[in-house]
Amino acid sequence: MVDRHPNLRAQRRAETQRAIQAHAVRLFTERGYDATTVADVAEAAGVAPMTVYRHFPTKEDLVLVDQNGPLLAERLRAAPADQPLVRRIGGALVDATAVLTGGGDPGAAAADGRFLLDRLRLMIATPALRARHLDNQYALQEAVIGALGDDAADPETAFRARAAAGACLAVLHTALVRWAEDDGRADLPALVADALAAAFGDAAAPLDRSARRQGPRRFTG
Repeated sequence: MVDRHPNLRAQRRAETQRAIQAHAVRLFTERGYDATTVADVAEAAGVAPMTVYRHFPTKEDLVLVDQNGPLLAERLRAAPADQPLVRRIGGALVDATAVLTGGGDPGAAAADGRFLLDRLRLMIATPALRARHLDNQYALQEAVIGALGDDAADPETAFRARAAAGACLAVLHTALVRWAEDDGRADLPALVADALAAAFGDAAAPLDRSARRQGPRRFTG
């Protein structure tokens, strides 16, 4: 008989982690990052401070830890292998941002988009988080290389893949900053697609951007 306990424990651990992070981002947004302690987060989440540290070894991790790498890798592996590399990566980025902002579900979009927007604002406004944010970019780049598999197996193709991934992620960062500055009003996947097209032209056009655009959506408040 299959032992389901490990999967159940992993699910509960993930749920606890998400709950703690949601409280942390909310408190950091309301009170300020420096003015909020890990003990404050633990109290709000109804757990002990040591539980917070088991899930998030540092205070910065309460904002920066995410599962965007696996999500991006999943979308990239699903992309047609015969497409140009920047189009494959760009399309995966657009699809991943669609999932992160609710995946077309209006109710999920409001909650997920607001959480993403608050995290992004914290990363932009907090010096300690801005510095650590570079680690996230590197992790995403490595997730792209891993998802490409044999397409990045030898040093030359790996070099080209890292160059393409780094360029696409720089474009993504520009789109995210613009989205944050606009208070989350724009449709993020369409904004990412527009930014990719501006940087790479037709080579990176991952979709019909007009079909993705859903009009303004505000995630604040």
